[in-house]
Amino acid sequence: MILDPKYFDLKTNKLIPVDEFVEKVLYHPNVGYYSKKIPFGNKGDFITAPTISNLFSEIITVWVITTWEKLGKPKNFNFVELGPGDGSLTKVFINTIKKFPDINKSINIYMYEKSNLLKNVQRKKLKGSKVKWIKDFDRINKGPVVFFGNEFFDAIPIKQFSYDKNLLKEKHYFINSLKGLTEVYKDAKKEDIKKIKKFKVLKNLRFIEFPKLGFDELDKITSKVKKLSGGILLIDYGYLNILNKSTLQAVMENKKMDMSHLLKNLGRADITSLVNFKLLKEYFTKNRLKVKKIVSQKFFLEKMGIIERAQNLQINMTFEQKNYMSFTLRRLLHKNLMGELFKVIFAFKSKKNNFLGFN
Repeated sequence: MILDPKYFDLKTNKLIPVDEFVEKVLYHPNVGYYSKKIPFGNKGDFITAPTISNLFSEIITVWVITTWEKLGKPKNFNFVELGPGDGSLTKVFINTIKKFPDINKSINIYMYEKSNLLKNVQRKKLKGSKVKWIKDFDRINKGPVVFFGNEFFDAIPIKQFSYDKNLLKEKHYFINSLKGLTEVYKDAKKEDIKKIKKFKVLKNLRFIEFPKLGFDELDKITSKVKKLSGGILLIDYGYLNILNKSTLQAVMENKKMDMSHLLKNLGRADITSLVNFKLLKEYFTKNRLKVKKIVSQKFFLEKMGIIERAQNLQINMTFEQKNYMSFTLRRLLHKNLMGELFKVIFAFKSKKNNFLGFN
């Protein structure tokens, strides 16, 4: 069934900025993509690292434990998963943490989730565990905090701009039920121009993607990190070399879809963009956080011992189990799959600098 744009509070024959359009399509409380569909797994529209292999979640847990140690083993320690998907990572996280009594006694585990549908999925999977769901970070007031997001930032809608004779124009969509989506550029707002010009990474570009809503989220996170110490670890599909073009894409049934077909699939397709990691690094630096060297997912996971962990597990595995583990490891580490396409960044406030996974 094709849903009319009006169900998403989208007005036809009106201009709407790209980020506002995507926000309504993805997060509308009644018909938005994340409000009515489980997007993960083979039957969904995309597969995430925690649903591919428990090894990924184990390695993240080990990294959090070592980070807690680097921070001085605080008696009150907070871990927040940003956009926790179906709860797969947190389930492994909790089961692994239980094997380490000291941190298990100290840790408070929070889940930051916008979708009520996904909250219900997470609650069923994590029933009986010591997890709290939060709408904001106000209740985290004591002890260091570590935020973790896997494919969190790419799901936050972005703004898009293009220069026309040295004038910055913002991309909008014109919605027409018969003709579909049409791209229209109009003069950018002064406040947005001012923000964009603050970033050296965005200078001399003809086409600019700016995560205004994403930075709004990070403002709250960096504020908490600066106040309490700790950091934020983000793993996402992104780039270091400036692309100078649109990275917006729609995905349905694990396949990319032409954006021109989106109007016929409102609420049924995911919409994401690639993360500009150099811009992220500059953002964190401007907010007075230290930033570790940006590395690939392959580099990070291998430095944290994922191959050695897999080899230890394979000792007692059947031939079929070994084959499956090799298959999932390849998905996580191969350069043409997730290995090099996904990047890892850690921004932090701490006197220590020797956090694992980056050197």
